[in-house]
Amino acid sequence: MAKNEITVLICQGTACVSGKAPQIREALESEVKKAKLGRSVKVDFTGCHGFCQRGPIIIIEPEGIFYCDVKLEDVHEVVQSHLKENTIVERLLYKDPATGKAVPHYRDITFYKDQQRIVLANCGHINPEEISEYLDAGGYQALKKAMSEMGAEKVINEIKKSGLRGRGGAGFSTGVKWGLCRAAKGKVKYVICNADEGDPGAFMDRSILEGDPHAVIEGIIIAGYAIGAGEAYVYCRAEYPLALKRLKKAIAQAEEKGFLGRNILGTEFSFAIKVKEGAGAFVCGEETALIASVEGRRGMPRPRPPFPANEGLWGKPTLINNVETFANISHILVEGAEWFSSIGTGTSKGTKVFALAGKVKNTGLIEVPMGTTIRELVFGPGGGMLDAKAGFKGVQIGGPSGGCLPESLLDTPIDYESITKTGAIMGSGGMVVLDEKACMVDIAKFFLKFTVAESCGKCVPCRVGLKRMLEVTEEISSGNGKEEHLQFLQEMGENIRKTALCGLGNTAPNPVLTTLKYFADEYKAHIEDKTCPAHVCTGLIKFEVIEEKCVKCGLCYKACPAGAIEWEPKGKAKIDKEKCIKCKACIEACRFKAIR
Repeated sequence: MAKNEITVLICQGTACVSGKAPQIREALESEVKKAKLGRSVKVDFTGCHGFCQRGPIIIIEPEGIFYCDVKLEDVHEVVQSHLKENTIVERLLYKDPATGKAVPHYRDITFYKDQQRIVLANCGHINPEEISEYLDAGGYQALKKAMSEMGAEKVINEIKKSGLRGRGGAGFSTGVKWGLCRAAKGKVKYVICNADEGDPGAFMDRSILEGDPHAVIEGIIIAGYAIGAGEAYVYCRAEYPLALKRLKKAIAQAEEKGFLGRNILGTEFSFAIKVKEGAGAFVCGEETALIASVEGRRGMPRPRPPFPANEGLWGKPTLINNVETFANISHILVEGAEWFSSIGTGTSKGTKVFALAGKVKNTGLIEVPMGTTIRELVFGPGGGMLDAKAGFKGVQIGGPSGGCLPESLLDTPIDYESITKTGAIMGSGGMVVLDEKACMVDIAKFFLKFTVAESCGKCVPCRVGLKRMLEVTEEISSGNGKEEHLQFLQEMGENIRKTALCGLGNTAPNPVLTTLKYFADEYKAHIEDKTCPAHVCTGLIKFEVIEEKCVKCGLCYKACPAGAIEWEPKGKAKIDKEKCIKCKACIEACRFKAIR
């Protein structure tokens, strides 16, 4: 960047695109041309910056000025005030929720400053559709080092020494898996990148592919070189059109530059990457179901062994890792295994990307070192609870088949062993924060509905057992729960864990089992007292007007969609419980808290 050059970077990840980021970019380019600024101003775009809640985002470099919630009508002011008159547009700056003060530089924003970005290092800083920008950031140096200095065996040993474990959920040693696949018999081998990200609210893999696709491609090529494969597939769900577009473009660019194709970097190694679009089945995140889908068959798991490392795609040895795992590879080879293993804990090395959602002030993608506690994540980058009065109740970690952990476990380190001990799983990195307004029985039921709908139905424990568990939770939340239901849920959940065919079934009971363990009082309140403490389960709620609080305004009468409220001008409202559909419209409409 020239001394007097300014670069205006507009985030064009999926969230910002939905907020008209492409139109904002076009408007900026037009305004910059008209303004005749007298100095070089480059308008460019990047992938996801992580803070999707505050998009569209503009960052002006080299100062690092961070503008958020930008709209089309703000463009003229940004150009005239900031670029022409060197005056920061303060109303577009991020306001710290604790102090209320504007924070000009993104590095000082709480959301960013407690992160350690390795996988997300380039996201939000380079144009993902320009291979030249990836090369300027050190891209493909790891591939060159692997092929010219190290060789396949040394590459695998370096990955083993780094302590990198698969980021897709199981946490198996990446280097060990690569070694097993290299040692497997057979001349034809394959690499598969699992980008079938199906957890509700999780978008780590999507954002990496949108923001830094070449990092994933470089990791895949190095893996292919290390195990002796000649071809790879990236299995990405079709619901990720922007990720697919940028991935395909990056593959074409890598081929043009000689990083893919015949005789890569002048060696005898040849390698190709193909993209396979999935149809959105959650079960296809399981590796054997994914393989079946790539082969053109219905995505259903099969028993293991044989494991894919010995008998995978079309019966050939196959290495499968997810997007985030591959995105770590180039950093490990360039910086060294010792550097990577110095981050994290004794058994969980490096960083982990989380999609933080729920009742926190800052939601989005957060990358922190392994070993960071749940409290440090929620009250650090997460900014704390959205509603301080509602308070922290729990966190759902590990996606729909993860677990719900209570406030007493806030200081649990986020690493594979510590999270597993709680009864939850790390998963791919979804984390939903819950406040006191959440009903844990309802939360368990919600995730059960998802896993029941997404089960392939091949094995009885999953097909029948999960359905029965869902039916029982529905009975409890509707007011028809019985004491014996609790024992049934516990026993059925443990049996499914042990006997289901694949990882989906093995972990699907977790939301119920962890809520039974940590929030037993809520189940008992539903069953014994026929009440929902959080006032969420409508089957246990009866609405009534508090006469002494009713001001006779009629707002509840106007809001009721079922005609269940009787009211005449200057009269107090009454609720017909037979007509009431328990939609809560009256509670939301009443400004005087006269309905309970």
